[in-house]
Amino acid sequence: MRTRPGARAGQYAALLGYLVFLALPFLWLLSVAFKPARELGSLHPTWIPEHPTLGNFRQAFDEQPLLHAAFNSLLAAVSAAVIAVVLATPMAYVMARRPTRLARAASGWVVVSQAFPFVLVIIPLFLVLKNLRLIDSVPGLVMVYVVWALPFALWMLVGYVRAVPVELEEAAAIDGAGRLRTLVSVTAPLLAPGIVATGLFAFVTAWNEFFFALVLLKTPEKQTLPVVLTHFIGTEGVADLGPLAAAAFLATLPSLAVFAVVQRRITGGMLAGAVKS
Repeated sequence: MRTRPGARAGQYAALLGYLVFLALPFLWLLSVAFKPARELGSLHPTWIPEHPTLGNFRQAFDEQPLLHAAFNSLLAAVSAAVIAVVLATPMAYVMARRPTRLARAASGWVVVSQAFPFVLVIIPLFLVLKNLRLIDSVPGLVMVYVVWALPFALWMLVGYVRAVPVELEEAAAIDGAGRLRTLVSVTAPLLAPGIVATGLFAFVTAWNEFFFALVLLKTPEKQTLPVVLTHFIGTEGVADLGPLAAAAFLATLPSLAVFAVVQRRITGGMLAGAVKS
């Protein structure tokens, strides 16, 4: 079925508009990060800095402990991603291969839980962490990130497991492979794109998260990068725009780097040709 030229042009126009919509905030952030203070206060701002400078980056590192905060964010994000994937993978396999009433109820609860706002769950989580003496600690924050990322990670992996042909596992069983050998040698390699995508989602969510870190972490040495970025805003709500933009630009780089490295694996068709028709 061929697409009409007018419809195809409309699709490309909509795609171009969407890309511009996504790119404009990042381009504006990049522009402000390299502008000197005189250009930031100009009545006729320009997209391209007339006199680009690295002074905003130096000022940002001088005023706030960005490297230490980035280490805290990296530690929390990587830990949450690994734990969420390790817990969600076997759960997703059972839910996909054993579709019982309990599994269907669990799937429904996973979807419903994503509609809960942060404010609704922060008080119970705070009380639980207080009883465990994990308030104002990175392990406590990691626990919260895992709890928050696990439902969506489970939902994603269930779809990936269902996409793996059952015939492959049946063929492995006929060849004499046990259940564990089948999971490790046959199913797990085919789930690699899903596992990578799920881990990436959990990592980016934890890296960019602000509300939980703001409420649970009070010691400055334990705060994550999104919380430290708010320190560039003064008591009267006036932002130190240049250093703030420079620090925010640096904070976006890890997410972009992760996407650039793993995007081929996420989009690759590793199941292509697995089952002959």
